[in-house]
Amino acid sequence: MAGADSDDSLYPIAVLIDELRNEDVQLRLNSIKKLSTIALALGVERTRTELLPFLTDTIYDEDEVLLALAEQLGNFTMLVGGPEYVHCLLPPLESLATVEETVVRDKAVESLRKISHEHSPVDLEVHFEPLVKRLASGDWFTSRTSACGLFSVCYPRVSSTVKAEIRQHFRTLCSDDTPMVRRAAASKLGEFAKVLELEYVKSDIISLFTALASDEQDSVRLLAVEAGVSIATLLPQEDLEALVMPTLRQAAEDKSWRVRYMVADKFSDLQKAVGPEITKNDLVPAFQNLLKDCEAEVRAAAANKVKEFCENLPEDSRETIIMTHILPCVKELVSDTNQHVKSALASVIMGLSTILGKDNTIEHLLPLFLAQLKDECPEVRLNIISNLDCVNEVIGIRQLSQSLLPAIVELAEDAKWRVRLAIIEYMPLLAGQLGVEFFDEKLNSLCMAWLVDHVYAIREAATCNLMKLVEKFGAEWAQNTIVPKVLGMANDPNYLHRMTTLFCINALSEACGQEITTKHMLPVVLKMSNDQVANVRFNVAKSLQKIGPVLDSNCLQTEVKPVLEKLASDLDIDVKYFAQEAISVLALA
Repeated sequence: MAGADSDDSLYPIAVLIDELRNEDVQLRLNSIKKLSTIALALGVERTRTELLPFLTDTIYDEDEVLLALAEQLGNFTMLVGGPEYVHCLLPPLESLATVEETVVRDKAVESLRKISHEHSPVDLEVHFEPLVKRLASGDWFTSRTSACGLFSVCYPRVSSTVKAEIRQHFRTLCSDDTPMVRRAAASKLGEFAKVLELEYVKSDIISLFTALASDEQDSVRLLAVEAGVSIATLLPQEDLEALVMPTLRQAAEDKSWRVRYMVADKFSDLQKAVGPEITKNDLVPAFQNLLKDCEAEVRAAAANKVKEFCENLPEDSRETIIMTHILPCVKELVSDTNQHVKSALASVIMGLSTILGKDNTIEHLLPLFLAQLKDECPEVRLNIISNLDCVNEVIGIRQLSQSLLPAIVELAEDAKWRVRLAIIEYMPLLAGQLGVEFFDEKLNSLCMAWLVDHVYAIREAATCNLMKLVEKFGAEWAQNTIVPKVLGMANDPNYLHRMTTLFCINALSEACGQEITTKHMLPVVLKMSNDQVANVRFNVAKSLQKIGPVLDSNCLQTEVKPVLEKLASDLDIDVKYFAQEAISVLALA
């Protein structure tokens, strides 16, 4: 019996080994994903002595299998016997951290960072730190890039001699021959600086930052910019000017647009890190240059930051700086040749109104908003309409209606149907921002006019728009404002408009609910079943099928069924077909 027991306990590892050696990648992947179950079955000792050595030896597989393995091992601490044995997980993860595929290496580093916190300070020095050193001095660049991500997790918890060694290794990697390694070091420089003592930030990190920021590869320089922002937050104000700003100034004017883009993208973080004085003297001119950059990507990134930058300016001089330095650049961007730049600006420009106040908004910003509302790029128009509410708060609804609404109405009646279509799509958004009273007064007639537009796509969009408006303003509003106008179209001499009535009823029945549908809409649909045009009659059948679920069963039997039966014996083949389909869908046969 004892023999059988031991055979049973060997069974899971035997299955695992078989599956891990199987030719089918999916089977190997599945067995890796079940590793924790297998480890539980084996127990902590055998997991340490059998499973982990086996996994370490078999690290040569498809990338997706290795990725799953790297992820699993990060959660293995308890399965090897808890924190005192966590170092047993280092050999397989070390191998995974040196493979060629970046995704696998990154996941192995992530797992190593995770389990580093579970090492005691002694284990960290005895097991983890030597692993970092081995990776940092590996022959292949893959292991050296992985090492860059591990310095910051072990540095705070080791002795000062080991700390000095770690700093030395990091310095070496920052000047590695391989650009990929320098790139990895640059990306972790800010993170490493945060765990260093201030004296070493000044003595070591600044020189590394300066060197990386003037690297020959722009992919290294742009990562150094991000590190520069992190370093700036660590230094006292008086050291910033001498230690960090010269390098960042140089980055803002770098010959590579990617580096300038990175400066623009991180500008708000930089502004918070350096404080008001440096912002006024250094960052304002730098920001102006970025807004006027020759590359559209850089201008777009800077335009995105306009509102945030202006919000964070020192209050005493905020308005002066914006009016004299920032607004002239913004005015130029409104008519930029690149639509991404205009779109980025349109998404934030409305926010300036709350910073500049009512008078400045009316005098300087409203003309810009108007220009953007008439822009040929739909994204720009949408971004302006989406943010009308913040202007509304500053200048009030009346002023807004006098200045911006005529432009919206003009677009709504534009000769190009695609422009009309774009405005219809923004209407529910606009309605929500302006409120029901204002909407009824100014925009309701527009929405009804679209229902009789000569382009079908507009009529269809207008129907959908009505449904969204009812969802926003409620069934009672629909009953008083929308439903009477829609039902009035049922007697229109143009059969296309009569059909639009049916499409509107289809869309509105669910939003308006049973009572309004039964009392007001259903009688009109039933009456239209006698229409002379076959297209209208078969759409009556389709409408009854659509609104049927909203009606109660008594109404279906007494009012809807007789009409559908009449239509099912219609002379027109399409009317017959749709009537029979409605009868079967509503189960009225």
